[in-house]
Amino acid sequence: MDFSNGAGSPFGVNGFPNGVPFGQQGNPSPRKPRKPIGNAVTRTLINLGVTLAVGLVWFYLELPALNLHSEDFYLFVLGLCAVYCVCAVITSGFQGEGIRGYFTFLRKQCTIPFFLAIALIIIALVGSVAGWVPLRANAYAKLLDVQAGDFAQDIEEISYDQIPMLDAASASQLGSRKLGELSDMVSQFEILPTYSQINYQNRPVRVTSLRYGDLVKWFTNRSNGLPAYLVIDMVTQDAEVVRLDEGMKYTTAEHFSRNLYRLLRFQYPTMMFADPVFEIDDDGTPYWVCPRMVKTIGLFGGTDIHGAVLVNAVTGESSYYEEVPSWVDRVYSADLIIEQYDYYGRYHNGFLNSIFGQRDVTLTTEGYNYIAIDDDVYMYTGVTSVTSDQSNIGFILCNQRTKETRFYSVAGATETSAQASAQSQVQQMRYNATFPLLLNIADQPTYFISLKGDDGLVKMYAMVNVQQYSIVSTGATVAECEQNYRTALAHNGLIREDEAELVIPDRDAMEGVIAEIRTAVMDGDSYYFLRMEGESVFVSVNAADNPLVVILNVGDTVRLSYDVGDSASILNGASVELLQSAPALPTATPESGAAA
Repeated sequence: MDFSNGAGSPFGVNGFPNGVPFGQQGNPSPRKPRKPIGNAVTRTLINLGVTLAVGLVWFYLELPALNLHSEDFYLFVLGLCAVYCVCAVITSGFQGEGIRGYFTFLRKQCTIPFFLAIALIIIALVGSVAGWVPLRANAYAKLLDVQAGDFAQDIEEISYDQIPMLDAASASQLGSRKLGELSDMVSQFEILPTYSQINYQNRPVRVTSLRYGDLVKWFTNRSNGLPAYLVIDMVTQDAEVVRLDEGMKYTTAEHFSRNLYRLLRFQYPTMMFADPVFEIDDDGTPYWVCPRMVKTIGLFGGTDIHGAVLVNAVTGESSYYEEVPSWVDRVYSADLIIEQYDYYGRYHNGFLNSIFGQRDVTLTTEGYNYIAIDDDVYMYTGVTSVTSDQSNIGFILCNQRTKETRFYSVAGATETSAQASAQSQVQQMRYNATFPLLLNIADQPTYFISLKGDDGLVKMYAMVNVQQYSIVSTGATVAECEQNYRTALAHNGLIREDEAELVIPDRDAMEGVIAEIRTAVMDGDSYYFLRMEGESVFVSVNAADNPLVVILNVGDTVRLSYDVGDSASILNGASVELLQSAPALPTATPESGAAA
């Protein structure tokens, strides 16, 4: 083969075709410029039309508040500016060269959206700095007005039969079980997991709405709406499905225009809202309480609540109230109250003190609960020093409707320590303690705790003294638990001996011979219904609370205590005592049998 550089070489001159290296075979043909669409007015209208269409779809799906205090508003407008610029590039035909050409072209075609975006970014940065905590620590500390309170005077002692025993997890179990009993609903609907605690007809209850099982079931049931809501009594643990004459058509589980968030945004486009809360008024009408959220420090800091929009879940009618009606129980969420108190606890003596001296710097403990006072619901949480989390220095109670907050200086155990003390009393049973509820028992701040088994059901109850958490009492019933606790308080010299006896309100008793016994299983518990000779009413006795009732027979002489109330065919029994067993029936002997 000829490897010379002659013209006859297969590699050409200098080893390259035509003697020119690759990449230098000649200048490429010039790029043809893209032609703009129409004239300037036409292009502007197209750009605006596309931007408007994208904006409407975006607004419908994401529902940003048209408010300078909303972070979503800035993302929304900046996104629309970007859409307009992309449309302008496409409709005008890009004609720039290199990076400088890109920038120059965009500046000519997108002057207004470009400067609008720059202005929004500057506003957001300045607003963020204006609300920066180190610069505005004093303003953050004043978000929550905290007053000192007297525990024994402010918090009335309640009877054992008014103590709420259910937490959210237990309420969820009862609600699911109740819905499962309703064949006409269980296949089509589910339960919203948000169980709101409210006061309803002077009783602490948890309420929640139903939701559709899936989108297909929404299409098949949407014309009638959601047919019911659930009410769970936190004292008696009774779960009730309240059926509505007209179904709820405006909830967080709806779609399209009936979705609650979309309804709020189109009726109140500039308002920002906290999470809606499901409640019922005194007549049982379902409502959504939608707190109006405002920013009070800078543009994005100092989150607070200013009134609420109440939405009728059936009709969709809504009204904004700066001062909400008294039947509303929750406007301020527990998380917001805790956030505002932590600002107060950290910064009421200045920002530098929160870092260096830390004089009188406090924080809330982990977890919270609710108690009912004067038909309002109060959020409770402990307060501890920032330098130690081994004990509480006190606790706060905050009205979730008015945000009235009081601090009670009661040094004692943290909620976690109280839970550990309760569990240690029944450690052989491996029960789990729920987060405590704060009660006034004989003018003593007391943690009330439910003890659950592995199945999630409440097995026992415990009471732990806040100031001396070594004083712990348990019981199979709330009454037994409180009686044991009062006895322990008397033995430790915290109350008088005459205060140790548990007062049973509105209770009576009857003695007699059992004439009839019937049984039934309700909500997983066995109930025995006893009728005495000469009486027409039955007394129901829960076998879980009174195991003795299981071995009673017709003819036994017993003493029954029961709650006094309106006349009814069934009375609510509290306890049963066997006074005398029925005479034994004579047994047949072999001889008597043969003679017969």
